[in-house]
Amino acid sequence: MLRTRIKICGLTRPEDVRAAVAAGADALGFVFYPKSPRFVTAAQAGALMAEVPPFVSTVALFVNASAREVQLVAAAAPFAQLQFHGDETAQQCADIAGAVSRPFLRVFRVRPDTSGADLLEYEQQYRAASRLFSGLLLDTYVDAYGGAGKVFDWSLIPKELAPRVVLSGGLDVQNATDAVVSVRPYAVDISSGVEESKGIKCARKIAAFSAAVRAADTIIKSERHHERST
Repeated sequence: MLRTRIKICGLTRPEDVRAAVAAGADALGFVFYPKSPRFVTAAQAGALMAEVPPFVSTVALFVNASAREVQLVAAAAPFAQLQFHGDETAQQCADIAGAVSRPFLRVFRVRPDTSGADLLEYEQQYRAASRLFSGLLLDTYVDAYGGAGKVFDWSLIPKELAPRVVLSGGLDVQNATDAVVSVRPYAVDISSGVEESKGIKCARKIAAFSAAVRAADTIIKSERHHERST
């Protein structure tokens, strides 16, 4: 059965970790970018990760960090996957991921003039650079690092790429079902869309977002069943 994976990012409190797990999140994101309002130290993240049960993945988000900085975090907070959100080159991502032996996601910030060919070429570049590359996370371009809470034009995503990407950028409870039905990504990523304030998650919004994604999965399954029957 089709199931869109869900990542809740920017967690800073134990109760938010528990709420995300209770809502069925597949992955939890922790931000190690000091300028972010969702920043956590390695020690804080380590304590939060202790709340995470088996088979829920932990993702560490970095922006232009050195390999040494990532290694120090990994020693205190044993995350499962990296997420690069800065100006890192394909080789830098490959080197850092190799230094800590972790797979990595590469964030691509989509501009209005981004083409489908750009996205496919970017993915191929990173896939060729490292066997640890696990996929692209598509976010909206703004003149800053980190999530912008803004939606980009989903129609820019090539149909052949969509099943491999993590969709982010301006997702919330209201648009999640439409986003998943329209794009049909492998996973969705949300942070500010399930918050009461910056860095403070809302358990009710997390549960509602998860339900909206599951509603989309049901619609897609029904559409595919109809296509097969006709």
